[in-house]
Amino acid sequence: MTQDIDIARIAALVGEPARAAMLLALGDGRALPAGELAACAAVSAPTASGHLGALREAGLLEVVQQGRHRYYRLASAQIAALLESLMLVAAQNPARIAPPRVDPLLQAARTCYSHLAGRLGVALCDALQRRQCIRIEDDIAHLTPDGIRFLGDFGLDAARLRRHPFSKTCIDWSERRHHLGPPVGIALYRRCLDLGWVRHQLDSRAVRLTQAGVAGFASTFGVSVEA
Repeated sequence: MTQDIDIARIAALVGEPARAAMLLALGDGRALPAGELAACAAVSAPTASGHLGALREAGLLEVVQQGRHRYYRLASAQIAALLESLMLVAAQNPARIAPPRVDPLLQAARTCYSHLAGRLGVALCDALQRRQCIRIEDDIAHLTPDGIRFLGDFGLDAARLRRHPFSKTCIDWSERRHHLGPPVGIALYRRCLDLGWVRHQLDSRAVRLTQAGVAGFASTFGVSVEA
């Protein structure tokens, strides 16, 4: 019974619209101040403070202190995975009144905690499967020897990939197919940032492709995307 009560409490916290908006705003792994989270949830500062306190007390958020400033972030990658799972279920559940409006930029390319998601993330995962770089079984991506060489040539740490030749996958909530999760998905996203192929939007989980990224994804992975 205790476990049931705990599940109900967490579900109630996450299910409240303003708190859900705050949690989703933090879904890319960033730490944001209370004022920005209040704006994301369209609530007043005192109301936001109460919500953030409840989420922190439940272990869903943690606080980063920098001088006099306080920033909030998700307590763990597991919380981000929970949110993605809920979004996947919600996307599969037909709306009773009107279908939800999803930002096209988020559908095209976004971050899922700290790795690429949306059409871009799914396309990358598909491309690596076509090249026989990965083999997905039971939601785990197993790297092949060719995959380790290919990703090493792309700039990832081949020695680390050889030590841990597997990666989690996520079912993308908007595409309903696999994209790569940690650790390979994180390494790929960081490499794409280093190359200037993608840029993170400051006020959104959306990721913007650059012209260099359009050319790079096409020539390296055979993925056709638009900036």
